[in-house]
Amino acid sequence: MAARTKTSKDRPSYRCTECGWQTAKWLGRCPECQAWGTVEEYGAAPAVRTTAPGRVTTSALPIGQVDGRQATARSTGVPELDRVLGGGLVPGAVVLVAGEPGVGKSTLLLDVAAKSASDEHRTLYVTGEESASQVRLRADRIHAIDDHLYLAAETDLSAVLGHLDAVKPSLLILDSVQTVASPEIDGAPGGMAQVREVAGALIRASKERGMSTLLVGHVTKDGAIAGPRLLEHLVDVVLHFEGDRHARLRLVRGVKNRYGTTDEVGCFELHDEGITGLADPSGLFLTRRDEPVPGTCLTVTLEGRRPLVAEVQALTVDSQIPSPRRTTSGLETSRVSMMLAVLEQRGRISALGKRDIYSATVGGVKLSEPAADLAVALALASAASDTPLPKNLVAIGEVGLAGEVRRVTGVQRRLAEAHRLGFTHALVPGDPGKVPAGMQVREVADIGDALRVLPRSRRREAPREPEDRR
Repeated sequence: MAARTKTSKDRPSYRCTECGWQTAKWLGRCPECQAWGTVEEYGAAPAVRTTAPGRVTTSALPIGQVDGRQATARSTGVPELDRVLGGGLVPGAVVLVAGEPGVGKSTLLLDVAAKSASDEHRTLYVTGEESASQVRLRADRIHAIDDHLYLAAETDLSAVLGHLDAVKPSLLILDSVQTVASPEIDGAPGGMAQVREVAGALIRASKERGMSTLLVGHVTKDGAIAGPRLLEHLVDVVLHFEGDRHARLRLVRGVKNRYGTTDEVGCFELHDEGITGLADPSGLFLTRRDEPVPGTCLTVTLEGRRPLVAEVQALTVDSQIPSPRRTTSGLETSRVSMMLAVLEQRGRISALGKRDIYSATVGGVKLSEPAADLAVALALASAASDTPLPKNLVAIGEVGLAGEVRRVTGVQRRLAEAHRLGFTHALVPGDPGKVPAGMQVREVADIGDALRVLPRSRRREAPREPEDRR
């Protein structure tokens, strides 16, 4: 008798017990969640199916005839958040807000929930990490009480969907998506399969109801959004909430935005009474002094399209150990090391190699763009020579390894912001464009030209011993 040929129904199928990924053959490591030893056989492979053409729900129209008024943004009541969102929340939009624990996500979203609630637009705030009484205490502290703001503490997806039917909100805030689970999906809350199912259900509900949704997402120790990368592709807007826990400044940065640009940044100040937007945050990064101090230099950085004046500080002291310390705060260690090498080789400053060097920024701001190189180099040179830079001076430019000062983007916007704050002198690369009236701008070609702004330090001679009088 001839052997029976195996069909697709007889072939075994395998599934990852961690994330639910399926495959037709066994693998030692799941390619979806990168877990080892979680792929197990669970049944026959699904038969190949084809989808036949079906009935369309709405007919296709020329793009010029599509009504765009349905995508009109509605203000959240927080201007700085509206700036990042591109004008406000669009009906049916799903926004993912991610950030480290304690950075202020729940405080900001509770403030948004209260300010956006009105007679025509109800807001539903669902918390899965705290009790309703805990959220009420925070609302009392930040004055976020409104009759049209509804609060529920739920961790079950079906209960959340039930609240949507009862309240019929225009805005849903879920804190957080990793704490809600569906009973129809295997796995613990926060797992990849659960996060995908919860996010998918809420996205479908938002699109069907025309309801805006704000989802809070956890981050990993590396700062990336926890869960599958698919979550970021499903939502319409991805916002990152950044800031040092020991500083007052908080930044909301748009990473993805289907309704606006991704080069806008919102600035907030976190304090005891809550969180407030900062329309002019440059004052947080400056230290006003009557007289200049050695080792300090000002620069203008661009956060998105917003120019911010920041201060760089440096300090050099004699080292007591064979390997001198190199400590940075708010600056990239690699960029500071490059500036030290350029100053020693191209600037002929040899006093930096055997000294402890400390460099930092003021106010908790992080300077990562190359436009701050010139300010870092001048601060280090000023600290090494113990001579202060001229007062009301800002330095803008990228410094190469050959010592040249390269052009950067947005020089005119940076100079305009520095002039608005009262700075009268600036060091910039060549061809800066239109210069604000009344501002003295000096073009520098290399680090040697830039170091000429440092006054020549006076040599201090040791006092001589008086001669013995006979």
